[in-house]
Amino acid sequence: MPDDQSAIPARDAKRLFAGLVRAPAIVLAVSGGPDSVALMWLAARWRRALAQGPRLVAVTVDHGLRPEAAREARDVKRLARSLDLPHQTLRWSGPKPGAGVPAAARAARYRLLAQAARKYGATHILTAHTRDDQAETLL
Repeated sequence: MPDDQSAIPARDAKRLFAGLVRAPAIVLAVSGGPDSVALMWLAARWRRALAQGPRLVAVTVDHGLRPEAAREARDVKRLARSLDLPHQTLRWSGPKPGAGVPAAARAARYRLLAQAARKYGATHILTAHTRDDQAETLL
């Protein structure tokens, strides 16, 4: 990673994840966007620095709404493997609503992530969002 002011130093990552060190497992929600990929990379770097710590599992949700989503999920899987993280892609199946698709997709995503957390014995699900994502959600 480039050595610039936007990079998060290891000590800051350690402090960021400090409350999670005793978790048995953590699900990382990774869509393939820069925010969630950064989360996965940072969490993997943090976990490697620990003698003991939680199992990290990367999970991607394919909502079945865009043709390129399956390829993006495969890309995330390759990146997760390069970081020595297990990865699972979950698919939102069934009929999609005619209206309110973003809210329904968000609800489906969190339902699927919760199922994955139970499967892996994870006590936490980590997501990452840019400031723009957060503002958009709020609006």
